[in-house]
Amino acid sequence: MERKVVVIVGPTFSGKTETGILVAEKIGGEIISADSRQVYKHLTIGTAKPAIEELNKVKHYFIDELEPDQEFNASKFELGALAKIEEIFLKGKIPIVAGGSGLYVKALIDGIMNTVETDLDYREKLYSEREKFGDEYLYNELMKVDPKSAQNMLPQNWKRVVRCLEVFHLTGKPIWEWQENFKRDVDLEFLQFGLDWPREILYKNIDGRVDKMLDAGLIDEVKNVLSMGFSKELYSLNTVGYKEIISFLNGELTLEHAIELIKRNTRRYAKKQLTWFRKDKRIQWIGINSKNDFQSAAERILAHF
Repeated sequence: MERKVVVIVGPTFSGKTETGILVAEKIGGEIISADSRQVYKHLTIGTAKPAIEELNKVKHYFIDELEPDQEFNASKFELGALAKIEEIFLKGKIPIVAGGSGLYVKALIDGIMNTVETDLDYREKLYSEREKFGDEYLYNELMKVDPKSAQNMLPQNWKRVVRCLEVFHLTGKPIWEWQENFKRDVDLEFLQFGLDWPREILYKNIDGRVDKMLDAGLIDEVKNVLSMGFSKELYSLNTVGYKEIISFLNGELTLEHAIELIKRNTRRYAKKQLTWFRKDKRIQWIGINSKNDFQSAAERILAHF
């Protein structure tokens, strides 16, 4: 019988961590964070990492493991998460994957295609074009040849945009065609659950959480990271919350406008996450109306054990 891995997904600030901990405590689980930013050290408030007391309750992986200038991507997550899953099973525990990075979750469950070689000259050309014309230019170039892939990412995800352009340049086929034909066999059964909030409540929660992040010291956190010598151009800092505060610190935005943009961009990101996850019909959605529903959501998940 295939070994079961619990996967809890949903938009930002939907309670994935809280629900995951409740499940883990009941079934003896350990949590693998499927979040593309929480893996970085020093980025704590802006990435809404689990609190210390939460980390002490249940073992977490891919939290605070890399410096902000180190590379991490869906392919590395897939390989690393599969290895951690094996470790967790060997300890007699149940792996629980919790996070909102849709590409990371998909890479883990379905595998990510890595067979197409790189073209360093072409990649350098794209890097130069980005320096001259910006992220939007590369994104528009991808829209021309592979709109399906472009619609599943943002212009600031420029490394992914470059990879998609590179694959098309090398093969004449969009990357999603390669991915759809890629098969990977693993002896795992992934049970996917999504936390489904009414949109208006979710957006209200997002606005409130952003205010709390500012009160908790988000501005000082950004100042601290930059003072350590990390470039404001880093991919890890090209993140909602950090990029707006950096613009504020550079004098490009007022604090009021920066906060407004963080809330707006976070709501947009949540909407994009939901659009991504809704496409996966394997996800079982659990209705949530308040934090009081996390326990019942955990019980729904536990019923599968």
